[in-house]
Amino acid sequence: MPRSVFMGRVVQPGEPLWLPDDRAWALALAQVEADRCPDCGTEWGDATAPENEFEFDAEVIRCHACKASATRVKAFQDGGGNPAGLHVHIKRRKGV
Repeated sequence: MPRSVFMGRVVQPGEPLWLPDDRAWALALAQVEADRCPDCGTEWGDATAPENEFEFDAEVIRCHACKASATRVKAFQDGGGNPAGLHVHIKRRKGV
């Protein structure tokens, strides 16, 4: 979605959807996103600088929704199910 539309601009008949300013914002965002680790989002310059080797801490946490998904998939596979193309819908149990 163009930034100007997201910010409230209503595109009138005959007007372009993407304005030059919208394209500039989109290209700038692409540059920012390309300069980040796809896993943690840290800027590559910080993430890979030798002097930062011991500057990061990490905490292991468990997503209980993902655990339920993984448990269900494993049971499905252990029962002979083929996981190819498998998608898992996660929902909160009733009453919780």
